[in-house]
Amino acid sequence: MRIVFEHWKYIFKNLWFVLPFAVMPAVFLALSVDFDGIHELTVSFFRGEFELEFTQIFRAWSFFRFDSVLGIVYSVLAIVCLVVFTSLLLAFVEKHMRIGKRTLSGVFSQFGAHIWAFIGITLLFTVGYELWAAVLSAVLFAISAIPAKAFACVMFVLVSMLFMGVLLFLVSIIYLWLPCMQITGFRAYSAYLYSYRLVIGVRWRLILSFLITYAPFFILLVGLSFAPVWLAGIIAFVMFLFAYLSFCVRMVSLYFETDKLDREDLLRSYREL
Repeated sequence: MRIVFEHWKYIFKNLWFVLPFAVMPAVFLALSVDFDGIHELTVSFFRGEFELEFTQIFRAWSFFRFDSVLGIVYSVLAIVCLVVFTSLLLAFVEKHMRIGKRTLSGVFSQFGAHIWAFIGITLLFTVGYELWAAVLSAVLFAISAIPAKAFACVMFVLVSMLFMGVLLFLVSIIYLWLPCMQITGFRAYSAYLYSYRLVIGVRWRLILSFLITYAPFFILLVGLSFAPVWLAGIIAFVMFLFAYLSFCVRMVSLYFETDKLDREDLLRSYREL
């Protein structure tokens, strides 16, 4: 369970140092959630009707909001923030774990050195997720045509769980790619091969840690679709704040663990920092 809890220990121990990096991504991620789409899909499912168009199902799963131009702008800004602040956050955490210092010196130079890698992998994550959401929505739309609605609802749950498992598996395969490029300086292909070798031994534990961390967030997001918009926005912001920190910090801490690197942040006391 080290993969599950070690990064949370780091986050709360250094919360005020890593929190500023997560504020802007959390704001736009929360604004990118289509709560109306999630609400429509959830209500249709629990009523046993399950009679929605493909676009209605896709709205609930997609990273992008298509209900308005402003919604699309929020989603694009979320991607921009993910590129910028993930680069800075990973550089900050990597420096702290490598030399034990929580300072910004050198962090921005890392940003300039690896910005294209972060853009490329962020777009890869985004496009991959949208394709996954489109295929899942198409399958669920086909299931909704089944006359026996009780059977259709059961299939909805089973197919959604299967697709979730596939998504987590795919994420685990490329999860250490970014920190590997950042820390080793390898080119993209060499970094991917090395990161894959590192993650292969802990892949199933990593997937389990994703489930333990993000399943409650997913359930909460569904519940928020029934709350007032202002309340849903505030809670979603806090949720994405910690979900984002968890995803990024675990990435670096897991890299240090699998590559057998000493962590100076654990060896040095706060008095020395």
